[in-house]
Amino acid sequence: MKKHFLIVVLSTGLFIQPVLAQKKATTTKASTKAVVAKLIPNDPDVIIGKLPNGLTYYIRKNTEPKNRAELYLGNKIGSLMETEEQLGLAHFTEHMAFNGSTDFPKNEMINYLQKAGVRFGADLNAYTGFNQTVYQLPIPTDSVEVFKTGFKILANWAGKVTMEGKEIDNERGVIVEEDRQRGKNAQQRMSNQLLPFLLSNSQYAKRIPIGKIEVLTSFTHDKIRNFYKDWYRPNLQTVIAVGDFDVKEVEQLIKQNFSGLKNPANPKPRLNYTLPDNITPNVKIVTDKEQPYNVAQVIYRQKSSPVKTDADFRRNAIESMINSMLASRIQELTQKGTAPFLFAQSSYSPYQGGLVWGESALQTVAVAKSAKDLEKALIAALAENERMVKFGFTTGEFETIKKKLEAGVEKQYKEKDKTKSAVYVQDYLDHFLVGSSIQSADYNYAEFKKLLQTVTLNEVNAVAKTLITKNNITIIVQAPEKEAADLPKEAQLLSALKTAGNGITPYIDNTVNKPLIATMPIAGKIINESKNEKLDITTLTLSNGIKVVLKPTNFKNDQVIFTSFGKGGTSIASNDDYLSAENSSLIAQFGVGDFNPTQLSKYLAGKTATARSYIDSEYQGFSGSASPKDLETAFQLIYAYATNPRKDVEIFNKNISDYKVITANKNSNPNSVYADTLQAVLANYHKRGMPINLSDIDKISLDKAYSFYKDRFADASGQTFVFVGNFEVEKIKPFLTTYLASLPALNKNETFVDNGVRPPKGKVSKTVYKGLEDKATVQLFFHDDYEYNAANNVQLDALKSALEIKILERLREKESGVYSPGVSLSVEKYPSAHYYFTISFNCSKANVEKLIAAALEEVNSFKQNGATEDDLKKFKSEEIRQEELSLRENGYWVNYLANRLKYGDDVEQLLGNKDRINGVTVATSKAAAQKYLNGENYIRVVLVPEK
Repeated sequence: MKKHFLIVVLSTGLFIQPVLAQKKATTTKASTKAVVAKLIPNDPDVIIGKLPNGLTYYIRKNTEPKNRAELYLGNKIGSLMETEEQLGLAHFTEHMAFNGSTDFPKNEMINYLQKAGVRFGADLNAYTGFNQTVYQLPIPTDSVEVFKTGFKILANWAGKVTMEGKEIDNERGVIVEEDRQRGKNAQQRMSNQLLPFLLSNSQYAKRIPIGKIEVLTSFTHDKIRNFYKDWYRPNLQTVIAVGDFDVKEVEQLIKQNFSGLKNPANPKPRLNYTLPDNITPNVKIVTDKEQPYNVAQVIYRQKSSPVKTDADFRRNAIESMINSMLASRIQELTQKGTAPFLFAQSSYSPYQGGLVWGESALQTVAVAKSAKDLEKALIAALAENERMVKFGFTTGEFETIKKKLEAGVEKQYKEKDKTKSAVYVQDYLDHFLVGSSIQSADYNYAEFKKLLQTVTLNEVNAVAKTLITKNNITIIVQAPEKEAADLPKEAQLLSALKTAGNGITPYIDNTVNKPLIATMPIAGKIINESKNEKLDITTLTLSNGIKVVLKPTNFKNDQVIFTSFGKGGTSIASNDDYLSAENSSLIAQFGVGDFNPTQLSKYLAGKTATARSYIDSEYQGFSGSASPKDLETAFQLIYAYATNPRKDVEIFNKNISDYKVITANKNSNPNSVYADTLQAVLANYHKRGMPINLSDIDKISLDKAYSFYKDRFADASGQTFVFVGNFEVEKIKPFLTTYLASLPALNKNETFVDNGVRPPKGKVSKTVYKGLEDKATVQLFFHDDYEYNAANNVQLDALKSALEIKILERLREKESGVYSPGVSLSVEKYPSAHYYFTISFNCSKANVEKLIAAALEEVNSFKQNGATEDDLKKFKSEEIRQEELSLRENGYWVNYLANRLKYGDDVEQLLGNKDRINGVTVATSKAAAQKYLNGENYIRVVLVPEK
């Protein structure tokens, strides 16, 4: 088991997002310039039509990925349309769409799609927001029957959901458990106080999509049936189809399936809602016993509109430039030992992630080490806003961001014929929902080129000044309850807002004008070359012992990705030094040579190239990507990280100081305590597998970490590199000989050390008592040593897939006791071959034992009967369909080839995948269950509220 590294990502989510994941809508503040703005023409490659009943449709032919289509049903309705008796029923309706319709009773829809290779949750999904409800259905197009049925499914969602009483009642528990899984924590409790405040007690504040539990558990069936009848109507709906198909055929399928849907005789008006203004700043301070951090946020909110004109486009691009430059400044400040905050961020974006239509905001966040430091931390973050407004950005920053923007635009344009269908869907959805333009790739490219030629620093700085508003300002603080007495008072927060700019000076652009590599290395040679025709891979051996595997592809026009590995990793560190060794990867965060992280970022502006070293438990190496034209830069980065790492005491000390604060505060969060316990149990309390504590942090030495890093990359002879993407073998060879064959080689022939970190044998049960609310977390592990090979792994995969289906059916559909139970499988070959099956779920404390018993009943059923034919058919279809997609992904090939080479497997293993998948039977699944789910090595770890 692997330990946590010192490099931590600090999450500062301030409240529950009241929808499933979605892309942010693009908006911009209305331009105040007295110019004639031109409407952006819609992309001519998309067909936009409307049926007589008012339903809008969007159709686009796109062949990436091949033989696939993205079908969406968008509804311009959400929780804002609910009455007081329907709170939460917009979201509940979304659930019911999967629980029975005219043409697909009960769960037949999901069963049908799974047999066609469509995964429930991963592919087939939906979300509900304030203003919209959206259903997504990625579907294969090479089966005529399946593809046509996809449109029938969308039509059933649109107007044929049956809303059977029994199914409604069964789903109540699932909705309640969804609320439990996502909430029942400090974040939700603070959100309950903050959301009405942030949403200004508007209609938005009264219609949070999850609704009210008391309504969800007691509403009469007519309430949800009425909601569906009133609002699911064609004049508020859109069908979006993008994919590898015949456009005329799709248009006919839409007309056939949706023309019969009717609008109500007396339709309810679809109202739009706004947030009221506030002239003086609003301030809210909330605390919670389980909140681990002190967080302050200032929000400058203003009206915004969709991007419809060339002026909107320009303004939106400038705002993106400002966000990037401001983020770079704050990141640079964060790395300094003098930074008064753990984390800070300031950016202008759609308010509430675009959930509130017509509003955007500059939102500035500061996370402090303690309540006493919060005012100082907030002032420091706000000072960067004021520095931006008062002095503007520098010429150097401006030129850097233009280079970055140009490189991004060039890359996007080069990939225009390889754009995935899913990318187009959101643009069409935004056009339907809020009226955003649908820009073609050619328009987007031409306008950005024009912008880069005409935009001035004065223009950018003028826009930056408008982001700090005089009204509609909100200040919120979230903090641990135990530190409430030390928090700044409302008057102090208001004062910080006014005085943050006092004494600030202009930003100093500290750019390094040097080459990345001071002296070019002496090139080595290629001493051996072989070709595998079946996989189209070339293997080279370099003069210093490095092996390079090359697979040219045409999956992307402007992408080359790579990874490498050499045996050793942190496993070879002594027990006395392993804490420093495990944090030696931090060295890669310091930059290289004369370039600190900020300077390196500026140096790379305009180049599409990344590379970074890594050190994990068994291996060390490099990974990255590049545009073909910038491939040499990526190779230079590899060489620099290997031979000229940078030692930065200031950044190291800042990380150590921050990590101490994070570690000291983490035990207030029940999930953190549970995760630490789980880690310790799975490592059987081995010293090298335990969570880091405060005394451990004191043992981390920069000198030791730096020395270990240099040692790991002092001998490149054991490294194997894998490159996949758009390159020619002969043209990449000079880079290989110059930058890889020149790396130092000591020919140690190293391997990793097995330090004996293993999960405990036998049956282990551990209960963690932590938390204020009725929320339990359960994880059940079946594990053991096994023979790692392709045949065994496919049997494990099939068992996992079938068990996942049955656990979902039992715990969610039958017991109504959980929202999204999971069954996961992880396998490892080194340092010893081991597998882990994990069944996990959240539930109420009262249901823990009942649901564990139900889960174990399903496991026992597999041991007695094996998986069903139906479930194995779903597994086979999903696996084969996913492989069809994976085989055209550069990322898949990099990981596949690297893993086969790491483990000494046959690289042609995948050629037998379909035969192995189709070779799974009920009998083999039964044998696998008896072998791998025997329960001899079984770990149960449960989190329940404090007694």
